Amino acid sequence: MHVVLIILAILLGVIGIIGSIVPGIPGPPISWLGILIMYFLKGTNGAGEPMSLTLLLVLLGVTVLVTVIDYIVPAWFTKLTGGSKYASWGAILGLFAGLIFPLPFGMIVTSLLGAFAFEFLFAGKGAGSSLKASLGAFLGFLSGTGIKLIASAVMLYYIIVFI
Repeated sequence: MHVVLIILAILLGVIGIIGSIVPGIPGPPISWLGILIMYFLKGTNGAGEPMSLTLLLVLLGVTVLVTVIDYIVPAWFTKLTGGSKYASWGAILGLFAGLIFPLPFGMIVTSLLGAFAFEFLFAGKGAGSSLKASLGAFLGFLSGTGIKLIASAVMLYYIIVFI
């Protein structure tokens, strides 16, 4: 049973990294569940020390913070570049469409195109303003994704360290 739980913790860490990129899968919270399993298994690091409650709670705080930031940063970038909520929605829907195309360019191109099209068609802005807003929405998405990816990778690292 111990080995099964270790494998589950590693899988949760990997799924968390995937979820940091793929929309709809909450990456860092899933990675944190892997950390939680390792905490309860009383895994030890190379020096034989068990995972501390402090580390567990710090990573929980990071998980909550990153999850909240992921909702704020894309909207902030979009607004900073003069975009509306339509650019954000277009970027998200374009990203889902990009899952059909080869990674990473499919997601990048369709996210940009979605943000541009939504801003152009629904917000009624010109091509220049729509392009600027689509770049802002995309940069916001990239920033949020990057932060989640780093947090999930750190948690996977600790899962492996405390096996």
